Amino acid sequence: MLQFVVSGLRMGIRGRALQLVFALGVLTIFLAYFSAAFSPRQPRTVALDIGLSGIRVSLVLLSLLWIQDFVVREIERRTVFFSLAYPVPRSAFLFGRYVAVLLLSALALLIFGLLLSLVVALATRYEQEFMPALGLPFWVTLFGLWVDSALIAAFALCLASISTVSALPLTLGMAFAIAGKALGPAMAYLAAGADGQAELVARFSPILAAVRWLLPDLSRLDWRDWPLYQVPLPDGAILWALLMAAGYIGMALLAGNLIFERRELH
Repeated sequence: MLQFVVSGLRMGIRGRALQLVFALGVLTIFLAYFSAAFSPRQPRTVALDIGLSGIRVSLVLLSLLWIQDFVVREIERRTVFFSLAYPVPRSAFLFGRYVAVLLLSALALLIFGLLLSLVVALATRYEQEFMPALGLPFWVTLFGLWVDSALIAAFALCLASISTVSALPLTLGMAFAIAGKALGPAMAYLAAGADGQAELVARFSPILAAVRWLLPDLSRLDWRDWPLYQVPLPDGAILWALLMAAGYIGMALLAGNLIFERRELH
């Protein structure tokens, strides 16, 4: 499996499209710096909030593009036959590529995190009344974003193992990322009464109750309130979110491997 991880790392670093997305992520972080000027009272908090959102979007796009490049395009171009010529099971190829995506996204996250911490520190010349926490809360929040991208990558990898349409893993992966992030806030809004709109609650509550068994609540991996406002997370929030993510990642990888082992490649 190691050879597939190493080759995936080389492909990820040399990919031009992926370099453009990485540059977009860096640009977003610097836009967070300039956005601080629009908040005369909490500029560093605004910069950190926008920067975290930019990092999440960039990591998701990078992970999906890496899955597209490492798996989908290899199958489409038939170069996967050279990889499968090794005397190793197909699962080694699939899991090796996934590990490469995890390592590359971790490297990108480290760079984004260092840049964002620097940008937030320089976002204003005066001290706020409530300063954002750039220590442990900040890095734990970034770790949550990394787990979020790992989960989305596992879902895309499962799709890539069965799809015969090259754009499907990328397209559905993006839709999955948006829907999973919106699921938690939507359920909370309906549970709170939807601002008194009883008809809205009655119509969509059963739908979301069914969807929650199919989609993970990715908003549970967003812990930005901790570094932004130094609001302690509820007891067990991180643990249960990680268990949810680990369970979904495991199921997606297992399903993708079972499908890929039986797939006829032509």
